[in-house]
Amino acid sequence: MTIGGRVARGGGPVHRFYSVAVFVVLASLDNVAIGLVPPLYGSIAPAFGVGTGAVGAVTATSFLVSAVAAVGWAYVGDQTNRKPLLMTGTLLWAAGTAGSAYAGTYPAFFGAQLLAAIGLGAVGSVGFSVVTDLVSPRRRGVVLSFWGLSQGVGTLAGTLVGGVLGAHDWRRPFLLLSVAGLVATLAYLLTYDIRRGQSEPELTGALAAGGDYDYRISRADLPVILQRRTNRWLVLQGLTAQVAFGSLVWLPALFRERAEAQGYSSATATMVGSIFAVLFQLGGVLSIVGGLVGDAAQRRTPRGRALVAAIGILAAVPFYAVLFFVPIRIDVPDGAGAATVAGAVLGSVLTEPTVGIGLLTALLALGLTSANSPNWFALIADVNPPEHRGTVYSLGNLVNGVGRAAGNGLIGVAAQALRAAFPPPMNFAVGLAAFQLFFLPTGIMYWLASRTAPDDIRAVHSLLTDRAEATAPPVRKGPRYNRKR
Repeated sequence: MTIGGRVARGGGPVHRFYSVAVFVVLASLDNVAIGLVPPLYGSIAPAFGVGTGAVGAVTATSFLVSAVAAVGWAYVGDQTNRKPLLMTGTLLWAAGTAGSAYAGTYPAFFGAQLLAAIGLGAVGSVGFSVVTDLVSPRRRGVVLSFWGLSQGVGTLAGTLVGGVLGAHDWRRPFLLLSVAGLVATLAYLLTYDIRRGQSEPELTGALAAGGDYDYRISRADLPVILQRRTNRWLVLQGLTAQVAFGSLVWLPALFRERAEAQGYSSATATMVGSIFAVLFQLGGVLSIVGGLVGDAAQRRTPRGRALVAAIGILAAVPFYAVLFFVPIRIDVPDGAGAATVAGAVLGSVLTEPTVGIGLLTALLALGLTSANSPNWFALIADVNPPEHRGTVYSLGNLVNGVGRAAGNGLIGVAAQALRAAFPPPMNFAVGLAAFQLFFLPTGIMYWLASRTAPDDIRAVHSLLTDRAEATAPPVRKGPRYNRKR
């Protein structure tokens, strides 16, 4: 494999901007699909004659299936043209989302959601590989924070769309989202194929001369990926982190229970719960700050990004410990429309002191933990060569999926077990607060990653420099990355 001898592909600045925008929008849309179901548990379950736990099991299983599928999507993406894979994945999740809307039985709904999950696996893993090829190392944290933020915004949008549009007809938001998926697929047709490795400073000269980075992953590379110590910490931290994050999908259920305890009907309580859940998770927008701080810290020390993530995660735990116990109260006519309910919720921030305190606590808690996402993305790109990044991301995402499924599934079991000692909605509050303790081992693993990252970053720099400077095509023999790490 060589660098050189091929005509550069791509478009001008407008074409590049358009392509990036499509990837960001799609990253948001696929997370809308992820966030759509939880606020509708109480509406979907009666439609199929099952309990809310059964619908929660669909979400938990979907997380896991999506994560497993992402490994296969990413490995193929690290070998071949990534654009067709992204289009195929988008069509699959759009088809699964439409199938969910038309499902007449619980098994049919379950199957449609699993089909959507398989498609969603492509968007995150293959999309990550593409986006890292657009971002220079100096700005990886902040740019990838926007990519990650689009996913968080998508999840919140899914919560809002599900709770508001689905309050009276739970099938409506699924139909709307499937149409959006088809539009996104058509938008892909006008994007250009982003070259692998084009953001790496070591490869700038060769690529500018019209070359291409032709190195691709092989099965022999997999042991090398796992031997890279920073990769191990970056992958493992997701298990405990996502147990905590996965439990937060029940936040709408907590606020819905509180609204019902105040005497509101199921439809109004669903809207109240979804709007409060979105409001209390707005701290995620501070991931941009986490990316900026991570970039600045990384320019001072190669341990910077990992240390920023560790400090943010650990500092957030005390705020989570009190967040779920702050009472909320609104005054809105039962059966009011979505606009009236939203206005009452937003107004309560100013008129109800406890709601204002809760919002501030939530902003601090979510803002601190949001340092995780952009610095995790950037570290994967920093310590791995371009042809490994999609696969490493997908392995991390697989472990994330296991953790998220566990958090999503176990919080329901924990809440049910706690009912004997704590009546609803206090049982949800106690369970959610306890699950945030899983952030403690996450912070420790980031600190350990900060100790191994400098050597791995230097090894990648050396490898890419050797490849760019090679005057003859190197012999392909699997993981050419077997050098001192």
